Amino acid sequence: MKEAEPFDRVRKIGRNLAGVEEGTTYGSPALKLDGKMFACMAVHRSAEPGTLAVRIDFPQRDELLVADPSTYYLTDHYLNYPTVLVRLSRVHPDALKDLLRMAYEFARGEQRRTRPRRRSVNPRRSK
Repeated sequence: MKEAEPFDRVRKIGRNLAGVEEGTTYGSPALKLDGKMFACMAVHRSAEPGTLAVRIDFPQRDELLVADPSTYYLTDHYLNYPTVLVRLSRVHPDALKDLLRMAYEFARGEQRRTRPRRRSVNPRRSK
């Protein structure tokens, strides 16, 4: 029997989130929302094999690092990014589901902040 790819669990959870698409980031499997990556297999050489990179805000990341350093970690490369590294071999399925939901919400919030505002048309300025 073929061993499951580490990203398979992530992919299965991602399918249940509205608007999520599968893609790649730097050639690595990724989950995206409107083209923006929120979870992918870490490709930087500083990350351990079988590591998922997940975009979340800094306070949430800090909480995870303190709560379970054997599962969640950082390397210098990721320090200044809103990202936490996750050892997929150690993360509990429920924790992975919650983490991906947090990343999804982070991506949705970021999407709202960066989307250009529609300008209203001033009828007095129309020709």
